[in-house]
Amino acid sequence: MTMPATTVDASETPLPAKDWRGGGGRRRGGWGHTVVGVLILAVMLFPVYWMLNVSLQPSGSAVGTPWLPLHTSFGGYARALQDQSGHLATSLVIATGSVVLSLLVAAPAAYALSLFRIPGANLVLLVILISQMVPGIVVANALYSAYSDLGLLNSIGGLILADSTAGIPFAILILRAFMSAMPAQVVEAAWVDGAGPLRTLISVVLPMSRNALVTAGLFTFLFTWGDFLFALTLTTTEDVRPVTLGLYTYIGAYVNDWSSVMATAVLASLPAVVLLVIAQRYVAAGTTAGAVK
Repeated sequence: MTMPATTVDASETPLPAKDWRGGGGRRRGGWGHTVVGVLILAVMLFPVYWMLNVSLQPSGSAVGTPWLPLHTSFGGYARALQDQSGHLATSLVIATGSVVLSLLVAAPAAYALSLFRIPGANLVLLVILISQMVPGIVVANALYSAYSDLGLLNSIGGLILADSTAGIPFAILILRAFMSAMPAQVVEAAWVDGAGPLRTLISVVLPMSRNALVTAGLFTFLFTWGDFLFALTLTTTEDVRPVTLGLYTYIGAYVNDWSSVMATAVLASLPAVVLLVIAQRYVAAGTTAGAVK
């Protein structure tokens, strides 16, 4: 008894699976890229390591510092805290105030520019972008003349206002991009339920914009914490002195004791590092918000 012959469609014949990993050359190229990346990262992080290393050394010059902190000493940190704790507190107050002021101004502005039909909204955004291109020294000189007349020199409030000039435009752009990508039905539902524009902003829009608010607030804090130009221009006495300016004057006073200088630099870097670690997932979501609707 003969079995009927069967025909096999060539198109249905499974093809051998391809090796997605590529050949040995690709693997070698991947290892090469990894090595190059590690070397670049080591070069970029070496100043940070050297700062930590010098800060843990006994008092003295940085020229003869060993590569490893074999004789660890925390005397530099003790002197830094004793001399710079007031400057660190001043920077913390100024940075926090700048974040609060920037978000209080930027959130309603972004809400209006994204969800309301305002004549000239595109022109307003263009002006905001152009304001980011103005050199900081130009703004500092203009503020110095105005502050001198208003009596705001050497004041925490004056530095908060000055640093907010950089935080507010950036926060508006971040928040507007996020709010523009929000579903219009959510806002319309709040209006149908009887909520006014202000109630909708507070109860609906701001809770949904948490990632963008954290991102804008974090970058504003970093702008303010690292500010040196406004601190140098708008303060003429030691009554109000942020840590950046304190570190600048500290170098001149303790140029032979680099452990204290580097310890101050480490202490000044800690708040930024801690905030970035805590808020990194919010920043990743906030910076990409609005890219795709």
